[in-house]
Amino acid sequence: MHACVILICHDLRRELIIITIDIINQLLSPFQSGADQQEPITGNALMTFSMNRRGLLLGAGAMGGAAVLGLSGQPLYAATPQSGGTLRLGIGSFDSGETLDPQVNETKFMQNLQWQLRNNLIEIGAGGVLIPELATSWEPNDDLTVWTFKLRQGVEFHNGKTMDADDVVFSINLHRGPDTISQTKSLVAVMKDVQATAPDEVTITLNGPNAGFPPVLALTTMVIVPKDDMNFDAGIGTGGYILETYEPGIKSVVRKNPNYWKSDRAHFDAIETLAIRDVNARTTALQTGQIDVMNSVDPTTANLMAIMPGIDLVQTRGKVHYCFSMYTTDPLFQDVRVRKAMKLAIDRQDMVDKILNGYGSIANDQPISDAYRFHNPDLPQHSYDPDEARALLQEAGAEGLTTTLHASNTPFTGAVEAAQLFAEHAAAAGITINVAREPEDGYWSNIWGKKPFFASRWSGRANEDLMLTLAYSKEALGGYNATNWDNDAFNAALIAARSEKDEAKRRELYYECQRILSEEGGMIAPVWADFLDAKASKVGVPEEISGDWDLDGNRCGERWWFNA
Repeated sequence: MHACVILICHDLRRELIIITIDIINQLLSPFQSGADQQEPITGNALMTFSMNRRGLLLGAGAMGGAAVLGLSGQPLYAATPQSGGTLRLGIGSFDSGETLDPQVNETKFMQNLQWQLRNNLIEIGAGGVLIPELATSWEPNDDLTVWTFKLRQGVEFHNGKTMDADDVVFSINLHRGPDTISQTKSLVAVMKDVQATAPDEVTITLNGPNAGFPPVLALTTMVIVPKDDMNFDAGIGTGGYILETYEPGIKSVVRKNPNYWKSDRAHFDAIETLAIRDVNARTTALQTGQIDVMNSVDPTTANLMAIMPGIDLVQTRGKVHYCFSMYTTDPLFQDVRVRKAMKLAIDRQDMVDKILNGYGSIANDQPISDAYRFHNPDLPQHSYDPDEARALLQEAGAEGLTTTLHASNTPFTGAVEAAQLFAEHAAAAGITINVAREPEDGYWSNIWGKKPFFASRWSGRANEDLMLTLAYSKEALGGYNATNWDNDAFNAALIAARSEKDEAKRRELYYECQRILSEEGGMIAPVWADFLDAKASKVGVPEEISGDWDLDGNRCGERWWFNA
């Protein structure tokens, strides 16, 4: 080899990164053979190569699947998963004050850990498919008000207790009632009654019809724990791994459950999950072999990671949207014209290009992407129009609006830079946005939903009802409805959609929900962002992975393996 690669990794976003052209030609050589032989790449062609490679990575990425490609351009998954080894997982989203209480699972660290230790009644697979987990089947009555779940028999908790219907009822009821601290209490509020109708059967009666109810039971908060055992930090569950140590904000270590009921899952001997906030530190740890997998790759360096020997970029197209949220009851944002002006004051394509580095697409201020069944493709697209934004502010008596946008890189990598870019865009409309960079630790508990204007991210949910209800409905006020938005027409259409058996009519209702939210809601969602994770090439993955969260739906610990 006649050339060298110099990577100054302590600040990949700002320091010089030099990759000599002949090295890139060597890396590309597997692509260039026979009739497809091309001229050596030149400096001017580097960007073309990056975008072509992104096209390869997207391959099977539509609708929540992912293509994971190596330098040969071939999928990096094995036909038969292998067992053994310790997976070292670097996670950038965590909180030093979090616990294993199922009621409060705010971060990616905790979601990964919970699903290492515990199971749900239902699992979300690739493409949003519902997979029976601790429930083997479920069905409603004729009017969609009563759902009956048959439970898997012979499943043991880590403490040796056999799981039964009483454990399921206890676990669900943790999220119900006036004393619950559950983040999903607004979703379980639709339950009127939860009963163990047999040792292997649970019947849930709802307050009203709900065709999309089952995915509620697939949420991270809805993991199943032993009845009457409030010592949640012991980590007792039915999952593929048993808790050995957990240090909040630092790391966790789990060991393989020898009695796991899933014979085709939980392939590692152990998993060490490490809390590594800084994306550059995670990247360096992966490059130097200190970890095997990392979440949330920096989009601005993703093209470089994609050509690094021994490292694979895992790109998944799904439902995640980056956003800036306005508290709609704050005097500054009460007027819908002001909110509309803010949506017109952001250059979405510039965000895609500079913040996502092309790893995503333009969004339209509502959360239902084309990865959902009832995505509305007919909404007028909000485009950058500072003149119209200025006119709307004049009409609302808010010309020369000044506000503070609170951000950190906790909600998404590059959130601070995105906020600063938004401020540049908005200045053309006479809007002054002062960006306040907040501490990373405690962002979800101290900033998100607490400040009038803040950076946020949503990773989507299993279906339209879950996403819209959890974040924007009247039912979610005081919970995940961080914009405090309460719209009668939206709420009515959402409730009607739940009870509508006719698919065409239900589609129309969800279309209407998206229209109202896009025009009147308090969320500015400029982009859909692809999930970008990375792994050592020795880590094997399934042919298709989930796009509901990053890292294969935050279940990589159970679904991935080391290649032989």
